[in-house]
Amino acid sequence: MLELLAYLQDPELVARFQRRCGLFLVEAAHHSGGRTRDPEPTPVHADKPREQLRGRWDHQDKNSNYKHKENGYAVGGCSKPQYEVRNWLLHFLFLFSAGMGHEIFYITCLPCVHWSVDPFLCRRLVNMWAVVMYVGQVMKDVLKLPRPPSPPVVKLETRVDAEYGLPSTHAMAATAISFTLLLSAPSRIQFQFEVGLLIAATLSSLVCLSRLYTGMHSVLDVICGVLISGFLMFLTYPYWETFDHLQLTSRISPVVALAVPFFLCYTYPELEHYSTTRGDTTIILGAGAGSSVGYWVNEQLGQTFEPQGTLPVPLPTLTADTLALGAARLFVGVVALVGTRQVMKTLSLQVLYSWYKVRKRDDSARRRREIEVPYKFVTYTAVGLVNSIVVNRVFILLGLL
Repeated sequence: MLELLAYLQDPELVARFQRRCGLFLVEAAHHSGGRTRDPEPTPVHADKPREQLRGRWDHQDKNSNYKHKENGYAVGGCSKPQYEVRNWLLHFLFLFSAGMGHEIFYITCLPCVHWSVDPFLCRRLVNMWAVVMYVGQVMKDVLKLPRPPSPPVVKLETRVDAEYGLPSTHAMAATAISFTLLLSAPSRIQFQFEVGLLIAATLSSLVCLSRLYTGMHSVLDVICGVLISGFLMFLTYPYWETFDHLQLTSRISPVVALAVPFFLCYTYPELEHYSTTRGDTTIILGAGAGSSVGYWVNEQLGQTFEPQGTLPVPLPTLTADTLALGAARLFVGVVALVGTRQVMKTLSLQVLYSWYKVRKRDDSARRRREIEVPYKFVTYTAVGLVNSIVVNRVFILLGLL
């Protein structure tokens, strides 16, 4: 078993997958100052000692300050090893798939389910998304297992490189979102289950494979992410209906929805270095908390915006008018959410900077727990509230719903 785990954690396994997909780590000889380089970068072979490669990249980093993208080669200087893309179709496919696993994608796309399909399904997806992401992010910072090193792996993302690796929260989120929708939709919408299963498996697989292609996770990270997400769904599935009922009808639901996530964010495990995991987790739980309170308010007001008639309802026909209406709702909704985010972010930071007597130009202050957690939680709680309460009512005023 230990040998199997070590094999799945081996970065060379990721590097081989990247090479099979047409992504190669390359060597490029150049002089100090980065004025020249080989016309044809040389692929790094697996049989070269990793220490030799590491030293070479370190040497190049100290003596270069250039970036090139020529003749089909995507070449980075400074702090990034150089790489060559030989299959652009797979390259863009996996980069797009990786984007589907980022928090910003879910925060902008999950509301579309609320606006154009069924708020009930959006509520289910947000709840499950918040659960699996919190568990995954905390596990990363408790286990502290590193991401695959470069070389031999090509790393195409830098923002999250300071985070730890296991489990892959992209894999967790993609699995939870895809299969929560698949399990929840049959009672609400008429569709062929086999087609839904194929779509869910395809989308989640693309996101998982993209984490290998971008060099951000080992095979073990991805497999564990899928298995943990599946386990959490299996564990919570029998209680989904009960939780829905309590979330919408209990008098203490708004208090619990705000207090518990904020407590979890503020007590998030501390690291010896700054990582984006706490901030990203706060964004997710804040958006979930705001949405939960908003759905409770809608239930109390008796206007839930859910499909009328006998359930499950048929899927709407994709006509030009339907697509235009959906695009208009998307535009108005995104403008409302982005505007809310910008206003609340500015106001909350001003209040916190004044309270803690921090200079407004001190961007590093945003990393302090007492500032980062409250401002992000308040900002995205407001985003969740606007999404669940306000946006649909704006649609009605504009004749879009």
